[in-house]
Amino acid sequence: MKENITCYIIDDEHLAQEILEVYIAKVPFLELKGTFTSPLEAAAQLEVDKPDLLFLDINMPDLDGLSFIPLLNPKPMIILTTAYDQYALKAFELEVKDYLVKPFSFERFYKSVFRLYQQHSTRPLQARPETPPPSPPEPDYIFVKVGHIIQKIPARDILFVEGMKDYLRIHTAKEKVMTLLSFARLEELLPAANFARVHRSFMVAINKIDHIEKNRIRIADQIIPIGDTYAEAFFKRLRGI
Repeated sequence: MKENITCYIIDDEHLAQEILEVYIAKVPFLELKGTFTSPLEAAAQLEVDKPDLLFLDINMPDLDGLSFIPLLNPKPMIILTTAYDQYALKAFELEVKDYLVKPFSFERFYKSVFRLYQQHSTRPLQARPETPPPSPPEPDYIFVKVGHIIQKIPARDILFVEGMKDYLRIHTAKEKVMTLLSFARLEELLPAANFARVHRSFMVAINKIDHIEKNRIRIADQIIPIGDTYAEAFFKRLRGI
């Protein structure tokens, strides 16, 4: 029988800590043992708790995450959580288990920790039919970077998303949020069951559609075109085939 994975969060951004704490609380096999703002703060308690896993940021004051890893003995499993992707090669040379670029979705987080959970066992499992892994719950919110902050947006509030060159404008019932993000990345963050790309410049929440007339969608007071490239796949989804 597999045991829970005990873990620490080491990150100097309080919002990033809160997001990880929420994600960890959703996963029954993860047990959070401590949250720290720097490796130096965590170092003494590491000797006491000996957690199985660290969620470790890279850029932190005093001692960065990549410099901290070689000092660990014994070394727990490590998942790096960072806003920067340029350290990935160096990170995997240090044998980290995964590299999550902020903002990352709960689904991406769950896939990472579930893979570790499958590997983490105090004794070999007897041969038995494989049980399919539980599917991660659909995310009910996303986090996107807006200027110098990371903003939480409930998925249920999103009406549609509009492409604006390098930016996306997320339209909700209450506000419009501009974020430097690609449609491909946003599709990874949003619950796939309720969002559809209908044009190279538009993605819509299917349950917010008021009506469709020819190749035009009406959501609230907005008319959204359905592009020829996306029309066939979109209408098949509506018909459930």
